Amino acid sequence: MEDLSLLSLGLLAGALLATGLVAGIIAGLLGVGGGIVIVPVLFYMFTALKIDSSVLMHVAVGTSLATILGTGASSARAHYKRGSVDMELLKRWWWAIALGVIAGGTLAGNISGGALTLVFGVVALAVSANMLFRKNGSALAESLPGSPLKEVLGFLIGGISVMMGIGGGTLGVPTLSLFNYPIHKAVGTAAAIGLIIAVPGTLLSIYFGWGVEGRPPLSLGYVNLIGLLLIIPVSTLTAPLGAKIAHAIDASKLKLVFALFLGITGVRMIYGALF
Repeated sequence: MEDLSLLSLGLLAGALLATGLVAGIIAGLLGVGGGIVIVPVLFYMFTALKIDSSVLMHVAVGTSLATILGTGASSARAHYKRGSVDMELLKRWWWAIALGVIAGGTLAGNISGGALTLVFGVVALAVSANMLFRKNGSALAESLPGSPLKEVLGFLIGGISVMMGIGGGTLGVPTLSLFNYPIHKAVGTAAAIGLIIAVPGTLLSIYFGWGVEGRPPLSLGYVNLIGLLLIIPVSTLTAPLGAKIAHAIDASKLKLVFALFLGITGVRMIYGALF
C-alpha cells in the first residue's frame, strides 16, 4: 500500500465512489444491501493492491456488511414508505435470521478466504439459475411454511448471507418468491432483512479480524474504513432511486436483472477462487 502513487489512490477512490453509486441503485432496485456488487469489486481491488490473500475475502465481506448499515437502511425506508415491507413477517422471523447470522459469521471468521469466495460464487450462481429458469408463477407453495421450517429458512438466509457479505435480497427475494410473494413485496421485505444481517454481521467481522496480520491500512477488524467511508455516503443517497425504479418497471424485468447480476458475479467469483 505504501508504494501506491497519488494517481493510483485517486483512481481507487474514484472506483470506490462509482461502486457506491451502482451499489446503492442495485440495493433499492433488488432489495439487496449492495454486497452483490461491493464484495467482488473490493475483492479484485484488494487483489490488485496485493493485500494478503489470507484476509482479502474476509475484508471484502466485512466491509460490504458495514456498508449495508447505510445502504440497507436507506433502501428499506424507501420500500417501507411504498408499503412493500411485510412487517408482520419480520416480527416473527427476525430472531431466526439473527441466530443464523451469528452462526454464519462465526464460521466465516474461522475458515479460509478461498472457502468464503467459493461460498459466494456457488450460492450466487445457484440463485441466479433459479430465477432464470424457474417458470413464472411456479411457486413452491401458496405461503411460507409453518414452524419450525419457517425458522429454518430464516436461519439459512441469515447464515449464508453473512458469509457472502450481502444483505437479505440475494436469498430472501427468491425464497419469498418460491412461496408466492409478489416480487415487489419480496424485494421490500428483503431490504429490511438486510439490516438484521448487517448489524451483528459487521460486529462479528470486527471481532474476528481484530489484530489479524495482513489487513489493509485503516481497517477495524475485517472492516476497511477507507472503503466504508467512500462507498456508504453515495450508496445511501442512490438507494431510494433504485427503489423508485423497482416500482416503475415490469416484475419480470426486475427478476431478469436480478438473475443476470447474480449469474455474472457467481461465475467470476468461482473462477477467481479455483484459478
